[in-house]
Amino acid sequence: MNGLPLLSALWLSQPAFSASNAAVPTPPEIAAKAWVLMSYQSGQVIASENAHIPLAPASLAKIMTSYVVGQELKSGHIAENDRVVISENAWSQKFPGSSKMFLDVGDEVSVDDLNRGVIISSGNDATVALAEHVAGHQAAFIEMMNRYAEKLGMENTYFANPHGLDADGQATTAYDMALLTRAFIQELPEIYPLFKEKSFTFHKIKQGNRNALLWDSSLNVDGVKTGYTKQAGYSLVSSAEQSGQRLIAVVMGTESVSARSNESKKLLTWGFRFFQDVTPEFSPSELDTLKVWYGSPSHISLEVADGGTITVPRRQRKNIEYKIFYNNDLEAPVEKGQQVGKVEWYLNDELLTEQPVLAAEAAIEAPWYKSMIDVVWRPIGQWFSRQDWKPELTANQ
Repeated sequence: MNGLPLLSALWLSQPAFSASNAAVPTPPEIAAKAWVLMSYQSGQVIASENAHIPLAPASLAKIMTSYVVGQELKSGHIAENDRVVISENAWSQKFPGSSKMFLDVGDEVSVDDLNRGVIISSGNDATVALAEHVAGHQAAFIEMMNRYAEKLGMENTYFANPHGLDADGQATTAYDMALLTRAFIQELPEIYPLFKEKSFTFHKIKQGNRNALLWDSSLNVDGVKTGYTKQAGYSLVSSAEQSGQRLIAVVMGTESVSARSNESKKLLTWGFRFFQDVTPEFSPSELDTLKVWYGSPSHISLEVADGGTITVPRRQRKNIEYKIFYNNDLEAPVEKGQQVGKVEWYLNDELLTEQPVLAAEAAIEAPWYKSMIDVVWRPIGQWFSRQDWKPELTANQ
């Protein structure tokens, strides 16, 4: 792509903070097979263990089911007041011994109620009903789930059903679940509040939300989803917000209901105590326009992904340094939002994270008679700049 080195999703797959640095507090011991603590605002992984190890998702898969349904609602392909006729495939008796909404064959249920049945009651029957309504049949809906997973960069995730019951090949990771949750909160703000509702009643059967952290007054948890199967163990994706800062915690494979809540609370409490999101400001001279060879315009303005927000240990901002790199051999056409550089952030000479520098505007190919001067000057520019990615600046914040 125009000679630009590919750094796909680099800003989300950066190294977590190293506990070897004395300035960074050591994370708590977490009794889980895998776990991740992510900053929602910056997308940085603050701390993790076995973050990319594939594990059975259990009902965490329902986050993706609700995400797909939310995207279909957002696009207008379905509506909350659509009436869904429950098929035999979605009959609650098809799911003995597991969580359900208690749907009966022939029931006419709104999409809104089914969505609550998935999110609050964790109904396996409700997931099938929604899958059939959205895509016609489960197999097509599962394809949608996996396409969205690929689009979001969930590289170690594969869904085999919409509810998360154990199935051959079905797996996800703590990191991928954090990615999905972040996208859900960002893209579906009208749906996400359902995750904090504490109960849902259908057929006169009231069921409580299984996320015990919703009742914890010491945290402001507003989601997200519990999961359990024999293969998966007890898992929880949780998110909380304090003083404008939001964190996402994922614990997978704990030994009990209480353990998944306790371990998640430890992560969230530690994260809020020791880390903060900051948005350093770049002056025009620091984040300059960038030359586009054979382009119209010939120079484009730039921006940093997510507004340049980073997550740093508290009281360490003065020790943060950064370097800006540009692609100095960029050729038209350039799309708005295309990566054209990167910012590297350091704490005491240790790399914390990298963020893409993006084109804030597009550049099309200029007419040949306007680009002739570039034919002359580009070889000269390449002679002076022997590498595509050139560090332009190092500075403190």
